[in-house]
Amino acid sequence: MARRVNLPSADDLFRPTVAPEGAPGTPGARAPDVVGKPRRVRAVPDAPAEQAAADAATAKRPSGRVRHDEKMTVYVTGEELLEIESARLVLRSRHGLAVDRGRLVREAVSMVLADLEAHGGESALVRRLTEE
Repeated sequence: MARRVNLPSADDLFRPTVAPEGAPGTPGARAPDVVGKPRRVRAVPDAPAEQAAADAATAKRPSGRVRHDEKMTVYVTGEELLEIESARLVLRSRHGLAVDRGRLVREAVSMVLADLEAHGGESALVRRLTEE
């Protein structure tokens, strides 16, 4: 008779390991502001306050390292994939930033969309797309 192994569910694997600051039963507990709000975890520290304020005024921030509910498949050439992977390795080796390919692509998309919003027809995206 084959023995069946019980494995943990995805909810058990991805559950928070530390109680939120305002969770009942923790010292200094208070009522949570928003129930079920996902915590934001950054792979790198946030920018200084003055730079963060300037960034917020000029561009939307990418989602960063959070659980994403939506998925989009993008096909790239082998050469483009190597360039993305090379950029990821450069960020890690020269700048100490450990980011995955998805985070790298989300940051790049965020930058391009912010440029489009700020400069409209003069943005790099419009120029590149009209060159084709």
